[in-house]
Amino acid sequence: MLTRVVACAVRVSLSVMQEVRGLEAALAWCALRRARHASTARRAELAAAVADVVASVARRGERALLDLTRRFDGVELESVVVPPARLEADADEVPPALRESIDLALERVRAYYAAQVESGFEVADAGARLGMVLRPVASVGCYVPGGSAPLFSSLIMTGVPARVAGVERIVVATPPRPGGGVPREIAYVASRLGADAVLSVGGAQAVAALAFGVGEVGAVDMIVGPGNDYVVEAKRQLFGTVGIDSLAGPTETLVLADDTADPRHVAADLVAQAEHVGAEPVLVTTSEPLLTRAKVLAHEMAAALPTSGPALDSLGGRGTAVLVGDVAEGVRVLNAFAPEHACLLVREAEAVAQQVRNAGGLFLGHDSMEALGDYLAGPSHVMPTGGTARFASFVNLRNFQKAIPYVAASRELLERVGPAAAALARAEGLEGHARAIESRLAGDA
Repeated sequence: MLTRVVACAVRVSLSVMQEVRGLEAALAWCALRRARHASTARRAELAAAVADVVASVARRGERALLDLTRRFDGVELESVVVPPARLEADADEVPPALRESIDLALERVRAYYAAQVESGFEVADAGARLGMVLRPVASVGCYVPGGSAPLFSSLIMTGVPARVAGVERIVVATPPRPGGGVPREIAYVASRLGADAVLSVGGAQAVAALAFGVGEVGAVDMIVGPGNDYVVEAKRQLFGTVGIDSLAGPTETLVLADDTADPRHVAADLVAQAEHVGAEPVLVTTSEPLLTRAKVLAHEMAAALPTSGPALDSLGGRGTAVLVGDVAEGVRVLNAFAPEHACLLVREAEAVAQQVRNAGGLFLGHDSMEALGDYLAGPSHVMPTGGTARFASFVNLRNFQKAIPYVAASRELLERVGPAAAALARAEGLEGHARAIESRLAGDA
């Protein structure tokens, strides 16, 4: 029944975004989308291929990494560990103007996260002290996707909050350049972060390298950063050996727009998202004229890009335009979809934002395009995808910190609550627990 409802309400074009009309059809579409993500989250062939890579790296170390890099990247390396001199040479290739822009991004992201710094808390109770301290993880591996372009901004968005959180050791992994080394922009950001090592290796094998270590480059405690299906599956399989930030899938943006929105801005925001391979651009609007115009403009803008293929594929294959009755309905669809990016191009965006419960990041008002957040607005652009914004958060200091509680009990507190604690222990059948408490109450040595 659910499928029939959506099929009747969805109109699909091979070249532009599909349409979903009405609240109930939109909510049904969101439910089907979530089921689709769940059913394809772990494909047997992908899992088996990644398991083979992980096992090979665990067994053969750098020899496996060199073989896999030759096989998958077509690059012959003597070592996947980039020598400091080569890293410095790569970084020096960055033009001065681009350096200034990168430095500005580093500065703004660092300032944003500095506002999140805290040390924990303490409360007093009957002479006792009860509290919590925050301690950074010791080491973090930052994976930086390569693919069609080196996404050096991802290193800014993971490395900076790690440093602000107090992480002492950062190891960077990214696919190698054809001639060896790493892309110059990544080398520059790594040097500005004071990265302890850079590995020129990508894919699932890079995740394994970070988890197990390479030669003198020791294993890390946590791995962060987006990647392709193989990277995500490797993070899934190695979780427990190391910590991870999330299992991020293809990127997505939902633009909620009313009749005050400029169709050109709506279309530009959709296309900015669509140019990522596999992206899911979504428009939810109260205005049928805006929906119609934005779809046409988005297709035209995508076709005019220097590399139009991915954008046209995203718009035609996964792009969706949803027509709702009012903004309140639009917010219901947004919360059901739980997008990575939620762009509110509506009247009183601040007030509307108060009703949003599920979003990786909020972009409020007509001048708050998501593309700005991708680079230097402040918050990390590594955000939950695939509906996981229902329970997950963007990369922030808490990803890199452990919350450790402490109890400094007093005799007064022990006498007040100890008998109840012993009673609870016996109720669970744990006599040793009860006697440990009562030995203190009795004053035994």
